Amino acid sequence: MTADEAMRLINNGDHIFIQGSTSIPETLCAALAARCYELHDLVIYNAFAVADRPAPYCVEELKDRFTLRSFFVSNSVRHWIDKGYGSTIPRFLGEVPALFRDGTCPVDVALINCSLPDDDGNVSFGVSADLATAAVQCAKVVIAQINPHMPFSYGDPVINIKDIDACVSVNDPLVEVPTAVPNDVEIKIGNFIAEIIPDGATLQIGVGGIPNAVIRALAGHKHLGLHTEAMTDGVLPLIQSGVIDNSLKKVEPGKSVASLALGSRKLYDLMDHNPDMIFRDVAWTNDPFRIAQNPRVVSINSCLEIDLTGQVCADSIGERIFSGVGGQHDFVYGASRSEGGISFLAMTATTNKGLNKIKPILSPGAGVVTTRFQTNYIVTEYGAVDLRGKDLAQRARLLISIAAPQFREELDKAAAARFGSAYTRL
Repeated sequence: MTADEAMRLINNGDHIFIQGSTSIPETLCAALAARCYELHDLVIYNAFAVADRPAPYCVEELKDRFTLRSFFVSNSVRHWIDKGYGSTIPRFLGEVPALFRDGTCPVDVALINCSLPDDDGNVSFGVSADLATAAVQCAKVVIAQINPHMPFSYGDPVINIKDIDACVSVNDPLVEVPTAVPNDVEIKIGNFIAEIIPDGATLQIGVGGIPNAVIRALAGHKHLGLHTEAMTDGVLPLIQSGVIDNSLKKVEPGKSVASLALGSRKLYDLMDHNPDMIFRDVAWTNDPFRIAQNPRVVSINSCLEIDLTGQVCADSIGERIFSGVGGQHDFVYGASRSEGGISFLAMTATTNKGLNKIKPILSPGAGVVTTRFQTNYIVTEYGAVDLRGKDLAQRARLLISIAAPQFREELDKAAAARFGSAYTRL
């Protein structure tokens, strides 16, 4: 049927899940926006996603027709939440599927983006198993774009076409996320991290210039594994060269595991009908106890600022929610329980405007994503320091050593005032 016909399955008061990653079902979203004019009291859930345009339903004249509840503030809806027309639901990403499954956040309708069917009538919502798996399982109505650009990935994001209530044929290319080319500062950070990563490690790697700098520096490593939340183009050279061979993993040995994909057509083509890549529900990939079953888990994530005790903010700029917690906590905790596991939280020492990111206390309103009880390695372009087992005064001394030099004197004074002789006698 057409997208407009499919939207007739949506009723007043429905709770609607929209798939994310790079697979936002844009044709369905445009039709949903048109349908919103006729309905009221809708609730729309969205999560981590990369869009090439603002969400079509986030327009001023619809602000009283629906409520947006976001599990991760993505670029297509950030303006809407900044205006106060929507809000966020704080939750570790790996725990969100349970909200769908136990009815805390009910799902009436799931809008997804699927591959062409195989010979058995199965389609795959390929690049985004993450929250979509649970949403599809729980939804009363499933509406799918059938899209030749979507790769068929194995694992959880597979559904038989008989279990879809409405199919809409589209020809919509997926959003492609360019590989972030690390700058000189990010290369320094990447080299610091790569020097500490052992052969045989199981990697969780975030997105951006610093993770890609780490990946470049791992070319000489051996027998690495991949169990991550987001798979990116950055890991392709390591997979294709055999550096990532998944031979020492305990969970899905021999296979690269992820919950979603963010990359170019090259990555999507490699995923298509590839049995060596498995995509899973984010409740499965991000389960810290499952993560910990792999040996030498190394988690690599970024942050926005950190205080002298090791509290890490990664989701907000002051009071403004900028993104979300994602899987940072899940993998930091999973790595801490893994035999030989290590977690890295990395950032440049200053913002683009030259402001300090290592602070005596976090900015007012800043959210704590990783607590001071969980921080392991913190890395800037000035070095890597391990906070594990260090008291607050020792942590302050270590963090000041990797702050930008122009801020170290004021940080030293703040630490001395806060921690007293426990700090000054170090």
